[in-house]
Amino acid sequence: MDFAQIVQTVSLYAIPVLFAITLHEAAHGYVAKHFGDNTAHMLGRITVNPLKHIDPVGTIAMPLLLYFATSGAFLFGYAKPVPVNFAGLRNPKRDMVWVALAGPGANLIQAIAWTVLLYVLLATGVEEPFFLKMCQAGLLVNLVMFAFNLFPLPPLDGGRILVGLLPWKQAALVSRVEPWGFFIVMALVISGVVGNLWLRPLMMLTGSAIEVLLTPLRMLIL
Repeated sequence: MDFAQIVQTVSLYAIPVLFAITLHEAAHGYVAKHFGDNTAHMLGRITVNPLKHIDPVGTIAMPLLLYFATSGAFLFGYAKPVPVNFAGLRNPKRDMVWVALAGPGANLIQAIAWTVLLYVLLATGVEEPFFLKMCQAGLLVNLVMFAFNLFPLPPLDGGRILVGLLPWKQAALVSRVEPWGFFIVMALVISGVVGNLWLRPLMMLTGSAIEVLLTPLRMLIL
């Protein structure tokens, strides 16, 4: 593996990844505070300081090891989850849906922002490949985080959204999966089920929606 290529890849993705995980987690905490739970606020987790959200193993060690082990073919990582006391929410079952949606929502907004930045750079005649590729990396990273976290299985955000939307009896059944949810998700990721049946289709759909949304801007400035 070319060391220079590794350094370039890390340089391109470092800033987009830090923004993606930081704003994702901070958004969870901010919305939880809005609906009555101050846990994240009291622990200093509603912040744009990435050091508060980085997990040494999940954010740094695991992605690097997987990158080297698979030559970049498979990457996986995670940040320190923002603690949320759902019992502290004013309406726990309803409000947990908004708290869970906040993280992927932050990634969707960032995906749009990186695309807008790409258009602006192109419109102003910036031809430096590094900055253009960083914008593309920002779009990709946030599309991945948006789609992956919406997978409907606890403890992912999509699972919490599902629990909040289902009737109490069905919600309780889905909640019981959470202790094993991480391992089930990992097995589905490794087997290709998540990637082929969920991640790629949702990323393509979301990317197309962003392209349509920004068509007027693209036509105006490019």
